[in-house]
Amino acid sequence: MVYHSSFVNEDEVDSACGCPLLPLKSHIKGPAPVSDQDRTDIVDEAITFFRANVFFRNFDIKSPADKLLIYLTFYINVALKRLEGCRTLAEGTKAIINLGLEKVPVPGESGFPFPGLLPLPQSHEEAELFRNYLKQIREETSGRLLSVAYRPNGTPNKWWLAFAKRKFMNTIIP
Repeated sequence: MVYHSSFVNEDEVDSACGCPLLPLKSHIKGPAPVSDQDRTDIVDEAITFFRANVFFRNFDIKSPADKLLIYLTFYINVALKRLEGCRTLAEGTKAIINLGLEKVPVPGESGFPFPGLLPLPQSHEEAELFRNYLKQIREETSGRLLSVAYRPNGTPNKWWLAFAKRKFMNTIIP
C-alpha cells in the first residue's frame, strides 16, 4: 500500500498548478510559508516514505498534496542517482549543488517528469511562482537528504544509496 501525504485538508494554503504551496521548515528563501520546526512538513514525509513508495508503479492520488509527494519522491530518486558515485559527503554535496543549479521545469515545459499530473499554469506569474516553489523545496529536500544518505563520519549510507537503482513509477531518470 502506498503511503499518502497527511496534508489532506489544506484549504487555506495557496496553490499553483493545482498543487498546494505547503509550509516548509526552511531557512531557504522562497514562496513557501514557514512551518514550525517541531511539525512534520512535506519534505519530512517524502524522505520518510521514500523507501516504501519507490517500489510502486502506480500511485492513486487522494489529495493535492499527494501530487507534491510524487514529485518529491521522483526528485529524491534523481538526487540519489547523482549521489551514487560519490564516496564522501563533500563529493555528494558538490553533486547536489550542481543538481540544484539545473533549470526547474514546470508543467507544460519539456523536462517536467510527469506530464498530466498537474494542470498547466494559467499565467506566466503562476508558472514562475510554482518554479520558485519547486526550486525552494528541491533545495530543502537536497539538504535533508544528504543527512540521511551519508553517515556522520561522511561515508555513504548504503541502505539509502541502494535505492538509486530503483525506478519510481517506471520513470526514466535523466
